Amino acid sequence: KNRRELVQKMEKITGFEISKHEKSKRIYKVKIEDQIIDKLIFPFHKFDITALEYKPFTRYTAAKELDDLTKNKLSEFINQIIRDRNTGCFIIGPENLYGDWDNNFLVKLSTAIAYLIGNPNYDSMTGKYYARFQIKHEDKSDSYLRKAYTNMDLHTDGTYVKEKTDWLLMTKIEEKNAEGGESAMLHLDDWEHCEDLFNDPVGKQNFTWGSPKSKNVDYKVEHPVFSEDKNGKPIISYIDQFPEPRNMQQGVFLQKLSDSLEESSKKIVIKLPVGSTIVANNYFWLHGRKPFKENTSLSRELLRIRGKFFNWSKILRKTSYKWVLLKYHIDEENFLTLFKKLIISQESC
Repeated sequence: KNRRELVQKMEKITGFEISKHEKSKRIYKVKIEDQIIDKLIFPFHKFDITALEYKPFTRYTAAKELDDLTKNKLSEFINQIIRDRNTGCFIIGPENLYGDWDNNFLVKLSTAIAYLIGNPNYDSMTGKYYARFQIKHEDKSDSYLRKAYTNMDLHTDGTYVKEKTDWLLMTKIEEKNAEGGESAMLHLDDWEHCEDLFNDPVGKQNFTWGSPKSKNVDYKVEHPVFSEDKNGKPIISYIDQFPEPRNMQQGVFLQKLSDSLEESSKKIVIKLPVGSTIVANNYFWLHGRKPFKENTSLSRELLRIRGKFFNWSKILRKTSYKWVLLKYHIDEENFLTLFKKLIISQESC
């Protein structure tokens, strides 16, 4: 009840149009009005992309610039959504798709949104805190990521790395001559085969997970496909291309899992507008991509950031919260409200 009341309260943020997505009541749409975009252009302009890459503190400054325009309401709202099992996903972007912003602005905006949620992981594919990559008509890569005409099956991120991956952010930077390529999404609690697969003991065995050379990860990890959150509900870590089954039992289980996910009638398909960012909880939302219609001039550029939630309770155990407020330039009243209503009650996984 308290969570619902908080979300309803936070849905009214000046300069933002917030609604439920027409495809799923679990997904929120957040449209950023021109007045907010206009106010961000100047402060964002003082950071070039190289500064964001080389100076991590500038990313927090960009995030604060965005949150200050909402009196810290935006950070509270999106953290409430992304951590809540009943939702766990939102799509955010400029209301005006042809406004006064460019690709670099979208990188900065995506960075600001990410740093309101948590610390991004190092992306070994690019050697940065984010990855930008293109999808073209021709591709010679070693994974499904850039293969335009192949279905990218439902999966979660971070399956083959040691870092914890709580959330995923994807921004559509640019798109030309593209038909198809829609985002596919599935929430575990909507998946009709979840109970059957979750209760299969094979799914809780350790699987070996590797990755192709393009990922630049020189080790393998072991973990099960399914585990439980603190409330005993299923969470998943899975991608179809990277597990290395040890025996027939694991191989058959993975095939059944893959078929059950792709055949699900609960999968939703979303056309993400250029300039929009989708952010999802990586424990109970799976995502994928539909194939494009063949076009020799096809071009799409995406940005990806993935990382860990901020863990305020650990910070508070180590030091005084007054120091935290000073370090991160956080208003004390807003901090205490967020901590009381959100972090203690919502911290999961």
